[in-house]
Amino acid sequence: MAVVLFISVFLISACGLIYELIAGALASYLLGDSILQFSTVIGSYLFAMGIGSWLSRFLAKGLVARFITIELMVGLVGGFSSAILFAAFAYTEGFRLLLYVVVTIIGILVGLEIPLLMRILKERFKFGDLVSNVLTFDYLGALGASLLFPIVLVPKLGMVRSAMLFGLVNAGVALWSTYLFRAQLARLAALRTACFAVIATLGVGMAFADRITEAADNGIYADEIILAKTTKYQRIVLTKWKDDLRLFLNSHLQFSSRDEYRYHEALVHPGLASILGARHVLVLGGGDGLAVREILKYPQVQAVTLVDLDDQMTDLFTKHNVLSGLNHKSFSSPKVKVVNADAFPWLEQDRGFYDFVVIDFPDPTNFSLGKLYTTAFYRLVEKHLTRDGMCVVQSTSPLFAKSSYWTIAETLKQSGLRIWPYHVYVPSFGEWGFVLAGRGEYKYPAELPKSLRFLDTATLPILFQFPEDMKPGPVAIEPNRLNDQILVRTYDREWRDIAR
Repeated sequence: MAVVLFISVFLISACGLIYELIAGALASYLLGDSILQFSTVIGSYLFAMGIGSWLSRFLAKGLVARFITIELMVGLVGGFSSAILFAAFAYTEGFRLLLYVVVTIIGILVGLEIPLLMRILKERFKFGDLVSNVLTFDYLGALGASLLFPIVLVPKLGMVRSAMLFGLVNAGVALWSTYLFRAQLARLAALRTACFAVIATLGVGMAFADRITEAADNGIYADEIILAKTTKYQRIVLTKWKDDLRLFLNSHLQFSSRDEYRYHEALVHPGLASILGARHVLVLGGGDGLAVREILKYPQVQAVTLVDLDDQMTDLFTKHNVLSGLNHKSFSSPKVKVVNADAFPWLEQDRGFYDFVVIDFPDPTNFSLGKLYTTAFYRLVEKHLTRDGMCVVQSTSPLFAKSSYWTIAETLKQSGLRIWPYHVYVPSFGEWGFVLAGRGEYKYPAELPKSLRFLDTATLPILFQFPEDMKPGPVAIEPNRLNDQILVRTYDREWRDIAR
């Protein structure tokens, strides 16, 4: 009996933390700024748990029945929390409000669980043993959940099905409690009926989890969704309209197949074509292989190393017929080596030197990405450049996020590199910016690969000219540093202003 009871503590603790992690992860996926989202979700959740623990003192009679009822409520609300939040983001304007309402409700209910269970068990155990055992299994449950969430649940089951699975666990705890404490229950049949009803409801939800996710995605994306995948790191969605394929990562557009060539030609060729005899190229980010496709247009390039965090992203663009067709099967080239790792620690350990480095990360929407736009990171890149080597950084829009763009340029300059900012018009994005950086002089290349669709030697110099509305303002610009990522805050403010 004692072992089963403490297993219950382990399970309900794991369930509570899973719901918290799902809410934080969803908010990060959909709203960006992972530190802000996780911090506010965790803070709200813990505060709500405190309210629940305080409220537990007012429950004096029928504690077992109340505990079972609370378990069923946690199972229902927590189990459907992910589906509710996905739908709210897709179909309403009230996602933020609903997020904290759901987190608060779950937190209050979870805060009621342990105090009630301890009061139910106080007649069976000494107080010291009871507290130590309950807290031990409570913390062990939290550890188990924190390991399961990123390693198994998100990549294997997805957010919606994971939440429902743990809702079933809560309902299961409620059901077996009707057997453990049946002597203390007056309305045993009614409680068991409620348990089976909740289990059946969550079971149906599990069965239709993919349809729920698909319906939510259809509300977010205007075009037909032909692929949707949740990895340990991001939500990957591919849409199609006629001959236009669009890739979204965490709801942010990454490219449109109709005009991505403009972006990738501008990203790669102004720098790489200017380096005579470039042999070794490094690509950081760019898990779609489109930048690698452009690099392979240079026969003298002997080796390309691509470092991207998400192995499912690079695997998709290696094996999916349509997507590998877009990058001309660049990942299958014998010249290309794909490494799935975080670029920052990988660079710290790597001993290679490169003639050209392409830095093609998503925009700095959160601090995890923002660290890859800091002076510390660019100094690390500089150490891996050959004597005449250069790097190029995709740097968001100099029109819509002007301060962010010039902050990236200033950060490269403060890292000890000379910079050459430039921009290009990409219909899917509007004006988009890049910064070329190196130690020496930059000279426009005398020739470019003949297979380019957009860029030529006559067009190239124009990219380095900025009209007045894209030039930096008179106020001094601070670089983005690892201990104070002003770029993330600036970027968030500028794009929020545009959205208004």
